[in-house]
Amino acid sequence: MSPAKPRNNPRDGADGPGVHDVGGLDFGPIDRTEHDPALWEKRVDAMLNLLVSPRKAAFKLDAHRRVIEAYRAQDYDRTEYYEKWVRSIRNLVVEQGIVSRAEVDARVAEVAAQIEATGRRVAPGRVPWDKP
Repeated sequence: MSPAKPRNNPRDGADGPGVHDVGGLDFGPIDRTEHDPALWEKRVDAMLNLLVSPRKAAFKLDAHRRVIEAYRAQDYDRTEYYEKWVRSIRNLVVEQGIVSRAEVDARVAEVAAQIEATGRRVAPGRVPWDKP
């Protein structure tokens, strides 16, 4: 019996496979080395776990996956794993009406100012909002 041929399956109603569906494409070997998560990565993981927990249920884990899988190819490819998560969380708390975009933007500006006041650098630019 010959091995199964890898393939990409387009989603219903889509023009082709999702940007995350890279099965069968040649990206070379997978880096399987372990790394210790950075503090911010641990915090993002904790936030997501709290927001999808049955006690809070701000949104479902499937919604988190839906938002990440809907990123444009350029955004998906240039964004690191936990950066995708934090962007998804930000967009979902707005989508679910927990906070508004204006509240998120105001808090980000406030935190950036606090960081700059300590003499640390804040990365330029902003993560774009996903289209509703």
